[in-house]
Amino acid sequence: GIDLALANKESLVVGGELVMALAEATGASVIPVDSEHSALLQLIGAERRPGTIDKLVLTASGGPFRGRTTAELTDVTIEQALAHPTWAMGGKISIDSATLMNKGLELIEAHHLFGVPLEQIDVVVHPQSIVHSLVALNDGAALAHMGLPDMRVPISFALHHPERADVDVPSLDLAAIGELTFEQPDVATFGCLRLAREAAAAGGTAPCVLNAANEVAVAAFLGGALPFNGIAELIERVLDEIPAEPVGHFSDLYRTDSVARERSEALLGAVAS
Repeated sequence: GIDLALANKESLVVGGELVMALAEATGASVIPVDSEHSALLQLIGAERRPGTIDKLVLTASGGPFRGRTTAELTDVTIEQALAHPTWAMGGKISIDSATLMNKGLELIEAHHLFGVPLEQIDVVVHPQSIVHSLVALNDGAALAHMGLPDMRVPISFALHHPERADVDVPSLDLAAIGELTFEQPDVATFGCLRLAREAAAAGGTAPCVLNAANEVAVAAFLGGALPFNGIAELIERVLDEIPAEPVGHFSDLYRTDSVARERSEALLGAVAS
């Protein structure tokens, strides 16, 4: 098979088991372009001894609303939600970052990419976005991948893998940065991260439902038809109404995606009111 540089996390979120099984059957490698997963691939590759990795740790900037309460998010505007503090991104992923859904999707992506149980994947908020991911080892040590937030680096790594090419980006100057901070994510306020983990644990078609409902919710928010706090509420209602089913073929996912989108659209009015 042909190796794949994967920049679309949703394909693994929705159909990770099928995609990775297909890659294994054809001998293809899936090389992630996401900065966090690119970092994990490099860190895991550096730790060659089996059975020594305790946890994978994904870092999140926390988005533009880090530290705010649910009440303080009631009336946030589209412009405020799009204003990511460290990365320049498109509208959909910027909103996903503001709700922490992006990190939830990345958690599911890491689960499939690296075959690591969900309980061994953590998320930590790191506002500076310098540490892209960490691998915790069984002797208490941890390996961290660090660098300035610039997507040219993971893109280059994916395209040249397993080699490493020169990239014209500034070198990391820790003294100039001065401070790196970390904190636990607020899953009570940012419920999308919790919903993603729950959908991943349910398995089957649940992550497909999660993704479809999220896409409808984000589009509605960007269109002015849903408040910011309504995004997680809509997703949770759709997940509650559509039970997870086993996935045997890609056609199961197409069908589930369609059903979840229809139900999300039908519930929009009730959630928005």
